[in-house]
Amino acid sequence: MAAISLTPSLRADYERLFDTCITQAGRRAEVEALTAALLRNKGRYAAASQLSGVPWHFIAVVHNMECSQRMDAHLHNGDPLSRRTFHVPAGRPRTGSPPFRWEESAADALALKGLNDGTDWSLAGTLYQLERYNGFGYRRFHPEVLSPYLWSFSGHYERGKYVADGTWSDRAVSRQCGAAVLLRRLAEIGELEFGARATAAVDDAPLIVRYAARPPTEPAARQTTETLQRWLNTFDGVFVRIDGHPGKRTSAAYRRVTGHYLPGDPREPRESRQPR
Repeated sequence: MAAISLTPSLRADYERLFDTCITQAGRRAEVEALTAALLRNKGRYAAASQLSGVPWHFIAVVHNMECSQRMDAHLHNGDPLSRRTFHVPAGRPRTGSPPFRWEESAADALALKGLNDGTDWSLAGTLYQLERYNGFGYRRFHPEVLSPYLWSFSGHYERGKYVADGTWSDRAVSRQCGAAVLLRRLAEIGELEFGARATAAVDDAPLIVRYAARPPTEPAARQTTETLQRWLNTFDGVFVRIDGHPGKRTSAAYRRVTGHYLPGDPREPRESRQPR
């Protein structure tokens, strides 16, 4: 079977999905809790990154997917660090003596996957490697379902999953937050950035809304803000939660694109504020 390569078309598809990734309303609290937990261990992920050359955020979300963020388990398969792995892949790490440090074992697991500082770690490259890490079974055999390994808990995924190796269920629903959803939230709160990619034109800006410390209650105002947020998300390095609130993060993203905060934002220099 032909290998799946990161073609320009697939790259654009990954970028589109990430730009339009919205956490399901009922899952936001869980995503926030998982993100906060990842950030508490950011130092350890950074240490594993130094050993492996793999970005800390990739290691973090894979750790969540493979080991539920446990620091006493091998990243390879969740086996305890007190001995070498005994499930597939067995006998890892091959060097050193147990008990193993989590960071060293993680670096071994990533090297076994062929990941290093020479890997394409752009936005699309990162999402491609995440899907590759879990396997391309969804893309090959069930293209109607986007891989929950990436998109579970977002509007891109509803149901359908492998319940065992080679066993598919149309009705099963993933109960694990997708890795791309966690990356999206990390990007929204400014914890990571990706390399340059094509962007929209500033001249195509939609109707601008005024800054608001609290979310607006009028449906029209929320809809206009969501349109602005979607437009901002088309720019390189901008990741705003589409929530209809023209608050600090949306205004900061608007400044990154246009050079100015939203009208009414107190951070905008007084001499450049637009009249009411």
